[in-house]
Amino acid sequence: MDDGFCVSTLERAIRRHGTPQIFNTDQGSQYTGAAFTNVLKSNAIQISMDGKGRAMDNIMIERLWRSVKYEEVYIKDYETVEELVSALRSYFDFYNNERPHSTFGGKTPAEIYNESNIAVAA
Repeated sequence: MDDGFCVSTLERAIRRHGTPQIFNTDQGSQYTGAAFTNVLKSNAIQISMDGKGRAMDNIMIERLWRSVKYEEVYIKDYETVEELVSALRSYFDFYNNERPHSTFGGKTPAEIYNESNIAVAA
C-alpha cells in the first residue's frame, strides 16, 4: 500500500464524512510520511499513532479487519476490482447496520452511533 492511495482515500473520506477531531493509524510509512500527515495537519486533525508493534493499541479496528477478512474476503473469489469494491461496500453495510455485535450487547454499530447522536442532540 503506497502513500498516494492512503492520501487520496483520506481526502475522499474527509470530503464525504467531514473532518474528525482525531485520526489513529499504525506507524506504517504510508501514514508517517509528510504527504499523509500534511493532510491531517492542514485539516486541524489531531494525529494519533499506535506504538510500534502494538496491535492491541487499536484492538477494535484490528478486530474489524479480522472480521472483514474471514467473513468476506477469504471466502470469496473476486473476478475484478469492481466486484471486490462492490462486495466490500455490501459487507460494511451489513457489518454496520445488520450484524449484531456482542461488544454492543447485540446492537449494531449503527444503532450505537445513532443513540449517541440522539443523546448529544438532547
